[in-house]
Amino acid sequence: MAASDRVAIVTGGSKGIGGACARRFVAEGLKVVIADIDEASGEALARELDGGKGRAVFIACDVSDRLSVNNMMAETRSAFGRVDVLVNNAAVISPGDILELEIAEFDRVMGVNLRGAFLVAREVSRQMVQQIEEEDVRTEDARRRYAIINMSSVNAQVSIGDQLAYTASKGALNQMTKAMALSLAPWGVRVNAVGPGSINTDILKAIADDKETMRKILSRTPLARLGDPAEIAGVTWFLASKDASYVTGECIYADGGRLALNYVMKPEDYED
Repeated sequence: MAASDRVAIVTGGSKGIGGACARRFVAEGLKVVIADIDEASGEALARELDGGKGRAVFIACDVSDRLSVNNMMAETRSAFGRVDVLVNNAAVISPGDILELEIAEFDRVMGVNLRGAFLVAREVSRQMVQQIEEEDVRTEDARRRYAIINMSSVNAQVSIGDQLAYTASKGALNQMTKAMALSLAPWGVRVNAVGPGSINTDILKAIADDKETMRKILSRTPLARLGDPAEIAGVTWFLASKDASYVTGECIYADGGRLALNYVMKPEDYED
């Protein structure tokens, strides 16, 4: 089976990092399922990427809801017949520290970022194992074809006081990545994560004109700029490609050097 016959699911795939991943995967010859709750953006991107060639479809999916995930998987099988790559990208944030965070908001963040990632990965893993066994795929060949990539964050390693739920969810996601990698290794399914730093998505675009906030962001980023979603998509594609056939259970941090920094940079370090 040719590499161009591979099918990828990207959750939270309508825009931002997920949208960039969908674009990159289609460019690499894969068929892509864009799974998201944002129907307008998801359908628009699917039309753009599909180009009448049957390369991309949008499927509405709330990853925190088991029945919605099951429906997404059924529609994926109906559209493309298989799944070879999963990018577990769907995530939400909610401000709040240990003193103020409401239980409902904690549950909502965990429901999408952790439970949702688990629900999708479980169904996709079962589908992958079934395909490998039915097609009698050699383990070495499976390692080149099958991959799950969980979208983590630098905040799995460092934390933000008023983003307790988000940082806790990403730390747990890293541990889930390792556990999944161990469980799926016998079939040749590789499981890794990507940990982005400050990326120029809609959240940061909204504060682009706030000089003080941008100053703080740059002060913790040695490369002195925001990352682009396409750069995260490039790392994600590497982990999905045969070039990463001996990589599993890892998290690659694409953070502009943030985790390597043990002090805050002074403005003169990055201002002309």
